[in-house]
Amino acid sequence: MSRRRLPSLNALAAFEAAARLGRMTLAAEELSVTHGAVSKQVRNLEEILGVRLFEGPKNSLRVTDAGRTLLSNLTVGLDHIEAGVRAVADEENGALDVSCTGTFSMRWLIPRLHRFQDRYPGVEVRLSASYAPVDFARERYEIAVRLADFPLPPEVPLTTLFPEYVGPVLSPALAKRLHLKDPQDLEGAPILHTVTRRSAWHDWFDRAGWLRSSNLAGTDYEHFYYMLEAATAGLGVCIAPWQLVIDDIRAQRLLAPFGFIPSGMNYVAVQRPRQNRKAQAFCSWLAEEASRTPMPSSM
Repeated sequence: MSRRRLPSLNALAAFEAAARLGRMTLAAEELSVTHGAVSKQVRNLEEILGVRLFEGPKNSLRVTDAGRTLLSNLTVGLDHIEAGVRAVADEENGALDVSCTGTFSMRWLIPRLHRFQDRYPGVEVRLSASYAPVDFARERYEIAVRLADFPLPPEVPLTTLFPEYVGPVLSPALAKRLHLKDPQDLEGAPILHTVTRRSAWHDWFDRAGWLRSSNLAGTDYEHFYYMLEAATAGLGVCIAPWQLVIDDIRAQRLLAPFGFIPSGMNYVAVQRPRQNRKAQAFCSWLAEEASRTPMPSSM
């Protein structure tokens, strides 16, 4: 078997960072080395390869054609190396990638995340927003928090957080003007929708056992948190999950005139199917925080 003929991995990483970021000073910051060290590694790499990778004056370097060819392959290769290392590493500290829906992160997770950081100061939780089904084969996150309204990957560690409860919410000022006594009074109310959950009002009427309102037309919002902000600002009434408006209800920024009912779905944390102490610690903490989250009937 022939031996691989590769330049220094440090030299390849230095060039990749400099070419990708466009400046050697930025590459030095990313790699935690000096500007001179990056420059030296790039020069050594050029000598080994026998081609110029950068051209132009020092204060305005441009990647050459040969450099662009090398960069495109290097970035993919280094990503694969990183993924391979992450696939087998089981460290107590370091970065932990967590995927959540944007509204869940903003309304429930981030306000409580300081308690995890206090307990595990060596773990850097990196949040990303996604509404897509969990796909560990294509994504880099270690944990995905989702509302389980689609099939989950088989045989993965699963932590059930809490059942979802939903109900209409609106601002106190709007509630004072509308005088809502029963759901039929919603006929004349400004209704808010989100395109990510377009059937929320119909589902709520059906589950609550009320005759469905004939007038559910209203304003659509692209994101759930836009709709919640609109409701808080008094622009209308929306269907919201209890767990995402607890703080608003407590602070009386929002009112829930008809309470909350189960939607039939659960919030879950799905963990990549491999040993990972950081991920296990985070899921255990999530379960602990979820157990501290009161259900509507106990408020």
